[in-house]
Amino acid sequence: MNPVFYLVFIAAAFYGVQRVKRERQHFSVRAENAYFELKQIFPLSLTIGLFLSIITVTAGLAVPLELIVFTAGATILFILTPKVRWLAPAYTLSIGVLLTFIANRQEWPMPDFFTSDTFGIESIFPAAALLISLLVIAEGILISRNGKKGTSPRLMNSRRGQQVGMHEVKRIWLLPLFLLIPGEALTLTSDWWPVFSIGNNTYSLIVAPFAIGYQQQIQSSLPQKAIEAYGNKVIVFGAVLLLLSSAAYIYPIATLAIAVLAILGREFLNYRQRVTETNSSFYFAKRNEGLMIIGIVPNSPADKMELKIGEVVLKVNGSIVNDENGFYQALQKNAAHCKLEVLDTNNELRFVQRALYTTDHHELGILFIKDEVKKGNRAV
Repeated sequence: MNPVFYLVFIAAAFYGVQRVKRERQHFSVRAENAYFELKQIFPLSLTIGLFLSIITVTAGLAVPLELIVFTAGATILFILTPKVRWLAPAYTLSIGVLLTFIANRQEWPMPDFFTSDTFGIESIFPAAALLISLLVIAEGILISRNGKKGTSPRLMNSRRGQQVGMHEVKRIWLLPLFLLIPGEALTLTSDWWPVFSIGNNTYSLIVAPFAIGYQQQIQSSLPQKAIEAYGNKVIVFGAVLLLLSSAAYIYPIATLAIAVLAILGREFLNYRQRVTETNSSFYFAKRNEGLMIIGIVPNSPADKMELKIGEVVLKVNGSIVNDENGFYQALQKNAAHCKLEVLDTNNELRFVQRALYTTDHHELGILFIKDEVKKGNRAV
């Protein structure tokens, strides 16, 4: 079994524990449980992987086994670093392509079971360029569809020393992909491995697990909108790479240029996003009127009242609230019922209410910006 498979689950579990620890430090309560990141590994990535597998196998795209090995090596190296974003296929797969080319040209000594018959580098590299493009598009879909779920609120101090909030997402997915490997290298370690011929060439079918990592901090807007917009940019970038990859079938050496372009383009997208966030004002900041919601505890009364991140609570049980203490005191006026006046993200007033029960979260499950970050702060 490819070690990438196991490491993805270990990394996701670590990210979940790390997130819960930080949320409890900032708010005295966690939002999603520690298993949330593990639950996000599948199933969307399985669906995308199956769809891409149909494309790659039907089109007869064959990639050298060395590419899978080098890509897995880059993935293992990056998964051990705190830079989750380096697990993007634009980095790992492109590095695998470059190393495969170098190994082929310089005839690096490699074990036979890590070496496939390439039938000439010209016939293999165009498929690698196409694979980079498809996985970048897959990454964009995962970001826009899944990355926006369960973002984690956190607190920090602005340059002026004021307490502000932001949202962070740190996610890892596992995308299994069926690929054709030229030659019979896989049968050296497993006699039962299926081998078939297309024309005069022999191929094996392998399932390669690709780890896709994503990390982003959002401070200037609602996290769901920002993440979806970023994911769409990645999809567009992948589509551009897909168009350019057609050139590799005419000039196979263009695959190297596409690999380098994938790395530089993906890094440019990250750079633009960081600069935009750094130069923008904080969306989650204290207001003169009301309390802005920075997080909602799942399955809490606030969640059941369909309160949303970014909304502003103006009144509780008819009382105007401007700080946490005022919110809590107003909440105690009626222990059996709660009525809130809320300004939604479209700047429209709405009223929500709900009966309260003894089994409910005693402070509704709303996370607000604190006056300071310290252990023991109450989350409401």
